Amino acid sequence: MARTVESSVALVTGSARGIGKAIAARLAEDGHDLALNDIPANADLLEATAEELRSTGRKITTVLAEASKPAEVSAMVESTVAEHGELNVMVANAGIARVTSLLEMEADEWDQVLSVNLRGAFLSYQAAAKQMIAQGKGGKILGAASIVAFRPFALLAHYSASKWGVRGLTQAAAMEWAKHGITVNAYCPGIVGTDMWDLIDKKLSEEEGLQRGEALKKYSESILMGRVSVPEDVAKLVSFLASPDSDYMTGQSIMVDGGIQFS
Repeated sequence: MARTVESSVALVTGSARGIGKAIAARLAEDGHDLALNDIPANADLLEATAEELRSTGRKITTVLAEASKPAEVSAMVESTVAEHGELNVMVANAGIARVTSLLEMEADEWDQVLSVNLRGAFLSYQAAAKQMIAQGKGGKILGAASIVAFRPFALLAHYSASKWGVRGLTQAAAMEWAKHGITVNAYCPGIVGTDMWDLIDKKLSEEEGLQRGEALKKYSESILMGRVSVPEDVAKLVSFLASPDSDYMTGQSIMVDGGIQFS
């Protein structure tokens, strides 16, 4: 029998703001109890988000950790289980973006983006799977990929590579953990009105000699739905993937981009 949402505990990394915050809000609305995570620098924002979501009546806790550090990720999952009793849904949402040409990119910048986006997803997937296998009830693991997992953008080579990696990791994890009743899927946002895309627009505009906002406008012209997406668009997809309605789906990377790219 599928687990009801009302008995589910979800852990969402990178949930102090942006897409992560919208995902957390939607999952709380759906009936999940939540452990919210972000880095120590965002502690105040994270607690403010948690306080907002406690109005839903769900149990909301917070845990600070950096997604790229194995000991911290393990402790994050342990803290979630200590507070909530178990872990049923992992949303590995934490990520960063940098905008740099390949010819100018330093190896340290490459490593930083891959460390947070891909290594962080691997560590979150692994720690969650170990807990779910120990519980013996299956579970759902979701990762943040991107449209660039299908269609890379210039000046975002490291970001694109990291998200292609999340897509491959998701498929491999789905293959290995299906026997444990664990499904593994990724959500792939397109152009979203968040702080991350504000940074991308600023840097792309500088690189391409455009006015602020023109790069975002240029890249948005291919959106069939005629608008830049909002974090809630992504949260709706994650809501479905975290629910029993998606029990027969695994290994998929699903785009929610308004029709920029077809899979």
